[in-house]
Amino acid sequence: MANTKKTLLASLMGQTTFVRGVSAILIFLIIWQIGALFDDWFGIDILAIGLVPPPTEVFVAFLDVIPKIGYWQSWVASFSRVLTGFIVAMIIGIPFGLLLAVNRYFRGIFFPPFEILRPIPPLAWVPASLIFWPTNEMSIAFVTFLGAFFTIVINVLGGARAIDISYLRAAQSMGASQFDLFWKIILPGTLPSIFTGAAVGMGITWEVVLAAEMISGGGTQGGGGLGFFIWSSYMGGSLEQIVVGMISIGIAGYLSSSAIRKIGYLLMPWKRLF
Repeated sequence: MANTKKTLLASLMGQTTFVRGVSAILIFLIIWQIGALFDDWFGIDILAIGLVPPPTEVFVAFLDVIPKIGYWQSWVASFSRVLTGFIVAMIIGIPFGLLLAVNRYFRGIFFPPFEILRPIPPLAWVPASLIFWPTNEMSIAFVTFLGAFFTIVINVLGGARAIDISYLRAAQSMGASQFDLFWKIILPGTLPSIFTGAAVGMGITWEVVLAAEMISGGGTQGGGGLGFFIWSSYMGGSLEQIVVGMISIGIAGYLSSSAIRKIGYLLMPWKRLF
């Protein structure tokens, strides 16, 4: 009976969240449409908004690019770069952050240079990476990796260091080994911070890959990525396609973050009520 009530409550909360999300999008589109056409209707130009094409024109442009293979190749190119850099950042960043948290000698050696490099914006690495790496693809992958790496490490480090020491001492008093402490206390206690860092890092990764594709040219029109799609639309003077590219990146980022949240939901059952 209790499980049925919990399932019903979760279903109602999910439906309410969906309705609110759809309503917010519709309200935003209405305001956007009115603001974009305010000058035509009333002869008053609303600063900034009036320069943006209305959503009806953007929708027409979106329908125009959907059948084109180059548009979907741009999706694949950007997604592959983001996933490559993000996965490598997770594979390296999580163990690195945990080692910084649990080993004082490792932290004493590697944390100072880490802190020196961390404030450097990932985009500042783009010119250097274009010189040091032999191909544009490797350069984009490198700066994409950096976009997620530092955020993941600092969240993992903070999460592991925030675990109450009394839990560790209580486990040790009951004969827990170092292996048990790590797998049963430190790692589960750090999971929320890991997924927080992953979600933030994914957002930064999309920002970085967009800028890197614009700066580097991203290869060709078909395989240049969504960043190059926006840049080529700008060079062609198509404001509608620019907005289409921006919305495409927003959708891609939303799908990526939703996947991270779903994985976190599965790995952290104690968080499912929130």
